[in-house]
Amino acid sequence: MPMEVLKIGTRGSALALAQANETRARLMAAHGLPEDAFAIMPISTSGDRIQDRPLAEVGGKGLFTKELEDALFDGRIDIAVHSSKDMPTFLPDGLALIAFLERADPRDAFIGRAAPTLEGLAKGAVVGSSSLRRQALIRRLRPDIEIINFRGNVPTRLAKLDGGQVDATLLAAAGLSRSGLAGRITEMLDPQKFPPAPGQGAICIEARIDNRRIAEMIAPIHDRPTGQALACERGFLAVLDGSCRTPIAGLARIDGERLDFHGMVLTPDGRECHEISRTGSTADAETIGREAGAAIRGKAGARFFDSWV
Repeated sequence: MPMEVLKIGTRGSALALAQANETRARLMAAHGLPEDAFAIMPISTSGDRIQDRPLAEVGGKGLFTKELEDALFDGRIDIAVHSSKDMPTFLPDGLALIAFLERADPRDAFIGRAAPTLEGLAKGAVVGSSSLRRQALIRRLRPDIEIINFRGNVPTRLAKLDGGQVDATLLAAAGLSRSGLAGRITEMLDPQKFPPAPGQGAICIEARIDNRRIAEMIAPIHDRPTGQALACERGFLAVLDGSCRTPIAGLARIDGERLDFHGMVLTPDGRECHEISRTGSTADAETIGREAGAAIRGKAGARFFDSWV
């Protein structure tokens, strides 16, 4: 019988392909299969094609997933590999996140051309970022800095930095590491002061829920602690909207059966901020995240959330 090839869908950027290759390598090791048992299939997404506007203006996180999800539904691919932080909190009916790979460093990285640290930047320095969360956190810590919208994949942003368009930029440490560019980092940002996006650093796998064969094949590469952390963080997001229009940060840390969560919401200008911390059992991960989201909503009040619209 000929071998049935597993079709792995991914965005076409260098980072996305690195994540798809990592997924394939883990599956090869888990099942003792050769490389040609898997086909990596790059698919262009709207988020990749639209580079001249902030995501919040053109549809948010779903722009990075829709075309891949269409390919899941019509059978062109068997699984889709994503950066977890790009995933909307609500998925189309019939699809689910069936696995998370072991999380890499979730922190944000500062890459400075004019100064090696965020604190060391001169007054009026220009920082490039397309993330509303990073923009709000920068404004909170350094209101004297100018921020410009900075779209593009990792090499594109670094080329803009090297070309002098900005004095510094911020990127996910995990993405730089997976792209072989960790050497460009000049400062790792403290997650207590500069918390990451929920899901940052974790690769997730999306598939159709009616395909038991695929679920069984993917199960051995699922990392349980990462899945628990992401259940909490995505629960927090689900209560707080969790689109690209909202400056939300959150990080759950797992130690055995203990979960520690720190979440934050900010106004886009960074002037108002609300934080929350929760501790509990990993068995209650999603509940902890949702309750933290509800508590921070109550603390901030409706007026705070109206400012995001």
